[in-house]
Amino acid sequence: MKCDRCDNQIAFTRKYSGEKLCSKCFSNSILRKTAKTISKYKMVQNDELVAVAVSGGKDSLALLNIMNKMAKNHNFRIKAVTIDEGISGYRNEALEIVEKFCQNLNVELSTFSFKELFELTLDEALDLRENEKKTSCSICGTLRRRAMEYAAKDIGAKVIATGHNLDDTLQTFVINMLSGDTSKVGWMDPDTSGNSLRKIKPFSEIYESEIVFYAFTNNIPFQSEPCPHMSEGIRTEIREFLNSLENKHSGIKNNLYQSIIRVSQIVKDSNKKQKKICEKCGCECTGITCSVCNVVLKLKGNKT
Repeated sequence: MKCDRCDNQIAFTRKYSGEKLCSKCFSNSILRKTAKTISKYKMVQNDELVAVAVSGGKDSLALLNIMNKMAKNHNFRIKAVTIDEGISGYRNEALEIVEKFCQNLNVELSTFSFKELFELTLDEALDLRENEKKTSCSICGTLRRRAMEYAAKDIGAKVIATGHNLDDTLQTFVINMLSGDTSKVGWMDPDTSGNSLRKIKPFSEIYESEIVFYAFTNNIPFQSEPCPHMSEGIRTEIREFLNSLENKHSGIKNNLYQSIIRVSQIVKDSNKKQKKICEKCGCECTGITCSVCNVVLKLKGNKT
């Protein structure tokens, strides 16, 4: 069968839209969808430096590939930033992949580590936790967000671009609902234009399966081995549940995403009225001491 946009053979079919695309037209469609999302939410301004967060996974490397292409034709610059959490037997491979990929793209790369910033690797932090109910993902995610903020400021960027896709947003929303943490729903609004340090998600309207195929068809190398701690949380179960719904009802993820964005905007407005300043680091948050400082202080307090 032929591509809907040219005479080449089809390589990918979007079930929710019915589009049948060849490899080239599919890749161009991902580039255009990413550019459209960036434009719609005014994610990048003229002559800005964007810190592209790269972990070594498919999403972040695909994002770096696309942002690098866009930077050549648009008025902004990019630098890659990666965080070494300190996961023995896992992170080293990803760091090597990131370094080689950045060299091939001729993109400047800066690496920062938990050990340097917090005096703790993730492995050390997990050994020190007293409450086993606090998952590795919750600790890692909290520290990683602060590390990325530090990295962006260090290289002089006011924008952090991450590879979070539509599926990530849906999964995070469900996790927050199940844990009762409704305040975090406000963080999901793609419009961060009012923040001094903007965190953008150019892939936020693109399915994970499409990012996977983009990486595959463009020969982008990425770490396929899953994080050794991912089984602690319920994200995998939620991913499988949402995928099963999508298989039976094409487009249901898009519908849920639109609902989440509307709810997020309402919660975001409510959160603005409750913001306080962290006494330890000075960041704006919804508590006297922010989540990052709480995690670091508690873990260090457990040291013998």
